[in-house]
Amino acid sequence: MFALCEELFRSDYCEEAFIASDWAYQVRNNYSEYDFFTFERWIENYVNNWAKCDTLCNHAVGSFIEKFPAYIANLKIWTASDNRWVRRASAVTLILPARKGNFLNDVFEISDSLLTDKDDLVQKGYGWMLKEASKSHQQEIFEYIMKNKKNMPRTALRYAIEKFPKDLRDKAMEK
Repeated sequence: MFALCEELFRSDYCEEAFIASDWAYQVRNNYSEYDFFTFERWIENYVNNWAKCDTLCNHAVGSFIEKFPAYIANLKIWTASDNRWVRRASAVTLILPARKGNFLNDVFEISDSLLTDKDDLVQKGYGWMLKEASKSHQQEIFEYIMKNKKNMPRTALRYAIEKFPKDLRDKAMEK
C-alpha cells in the first residue's frame, strides 16, 4: 500500500496526495515503527503546501504517534528543520491527539520550539494545535498563552484562542 501511496505523492497532484494520505491512514492498524521514516520522507520530499501537510499529518501521522508515542521525540526534532512543512508537521501531527486531551506536555514543548517561528503557516499550525488542546485543557492552554503572549506572533495567538470564551479571548489580546 505504501508503495502505491509513494507513486501518488510523487505525481505532485494534490488530489492524488489526498488519496495517498487517506490510504496511508486506512492501514493504520498495520503500522510498524519503521513507517515513521516513510512518513518523514514523504513530508520532506512531497509535501509542498499546507493542505498536503495537514491531510497526511492530521490522520495518518497522528494515528501513528498515538500507536507509537515514543516517536513524539522525532516531532520535536522536526521543529528545528529548515523545511517549513516539516516544522508545521511537528505541530499539526498532534491536532487530533491533542483534541482528545493527549500529549499536553509535548504540545507545550513543540509550541515552545516554534514560538517565535517567522513562517505564518508554521504559526497557524502550532496555534491550531494549542486551540485543539484547549478543548480538554482550557485553563492550562490559557495560562501558557498568557505566559508567552509577548513573544507569540499574533497569528499563532489568534488561532490558539479562537474557541475561548470572549472574556478569555479579550484578556489574551490585551497588550
